Amino acid sequence: MLQSTNGERNGGPILAVHDVSYRYGARRALDHVSFELMPGRFTALLGPNGAGKTTLFSLITRLFDTREGRIEIAGLDLKANGSRALSPLGVVFQQPTLDLDLTVRQNLAYFAALRGLSPTEGRERMMRALDALAMSERIDERVRALNGGHRRRVEIARALLHEPRVLLLDEPTVGLDVSARASIVAHAHRLAAEEDVALFWATHLIDEIAPEDDLIVLDRGCIRAQGRAAEVMRSHGAANIGEVFALLTEGSAECELNL
Repeated sequence: MLQSTNGERNGGPILAVHDVSYRYGARRALDHVSFELMPGRFTALLGPNGAGKTTLFSLITRLFDTREGRIEIAGLDLKANGSRALSPLGVVFQQPTLDLDLTVRQNLAYFAALRGLSPTEGRERMMRALDALAMSERIDERVRALNGGHRRRVEIARALLHEPRVLLLDEPTVGLDVSARASIVAHAHRLAAEEDVALFWATHLIDEIAPEDDLIVLDRGCIRAQGRAAEVMRSHGAANIGEVFALLTEGSAECELNL
């Protein structure tokens, strides 16, 4: 399992996935997947398209029900506790979910109200989140007028309004230019380091992962390796993440954990 000094200091994992499997009919999407996320750590879920990343996120967010295995958030079983277990979770889905005809302020205010925040507290948190993402000057612009990178920043700000302990981002930089991608990746790393958030970042883009990040390599529904990215590279004699990714995803379809 992934470990970190921050996680140990804060009493263990904030999210734990235990032996989770999932099928779409006869097709296996996930096969006995297990891992833990620690507070204060950026964990990259690296896999090619179709690896099972979005299925895993759908199970963690309870868009799908877990049929095999168990998921715990902040020590609460997800299936048994439902919305109570989901409350520490913030999510940015792969598909955009903002209302394009509302302003940034209106989108965030609506979400803050859904989360039970008072108008005053909602405004304060909104401005903090937008300031951190360099988006406060666009607060009264309609989302339709924003470019893709700015829309993603608004979605991240929205996901942070209720101060989640774990933040899930499913391919959040797909379709963005290099500059926008780099800015969002850097901000995500700062969130983990400075806000003690357990950040779970699903991607197929190897340049979004730093050697000091925690890494889970998922391929054809199987975890092929997990650990500190630099350690995974070293254990496979790889010079970089791209090389180790190629080594781990070119083999058998059978699940085999390569530590």
